[in-house]
Amino acid sequence: MMRGKWAQGLEPRMFTWIVRDRLAGSERPGGYARNHRKVRRLEELIWLARNGFTHVVSLLASTHNLKAYEEAQIPATQVPLARASSELAESLVEVYGVLGGLLDDPAACVLVHEEEFGDRLAGVLAGYLLYAGLIDSPPQAITVVEQLIGWQMGPPGRELVVLTHGEGIRRARP
Repeated sequence: MMRGKWAQGLEPRMFTWIVRDRLAGSERPGGYARNHRKVRRLEELIWLARNGFTHVVSLLASTHNLKAYEEAQIPATQVPLARASSELAESLVEVYGVLGGLLDDPAACVLVHEEEFGDRLAGVLAGYLLYAGLIDSPPQAITVVEQLIGWQMGPPGRELVVLTHGEGIRRARP
């Protein structure tokens, strides 16, 4: 049994609320690539569970961490974010559809991650704000997410936001 401050878990690195208490982003729990540590992953999963996260959405092409989420009893969905430009629009439709479906539940609290929290994840999160109708324009979505993450989004992220807008990827309203 864990005791002391570790029993509370550790907040995932680069953790950022995009929609307070509903949607957040971070790097992959446990760290990315060679920095990944199973103990840290466990501590971060404890933190997610203790802080009310109801679902994790992995944008990785690999199945890294999926078994760990299952063991921690945190439901998870893998929706690989395409790397090829020709496949990105279709990939974003799938990612946003999954996020929208999960967040339809008013009790849902979702963490989205890629390997590390970089421009692509920032772009997906800003694009989701457009998709969901929470923000009206790409520049506004980019600015809001930049303020939340504390750094300027580079071209890969901005391109995802522009693609979301340019392709008219929007949530269908009843």
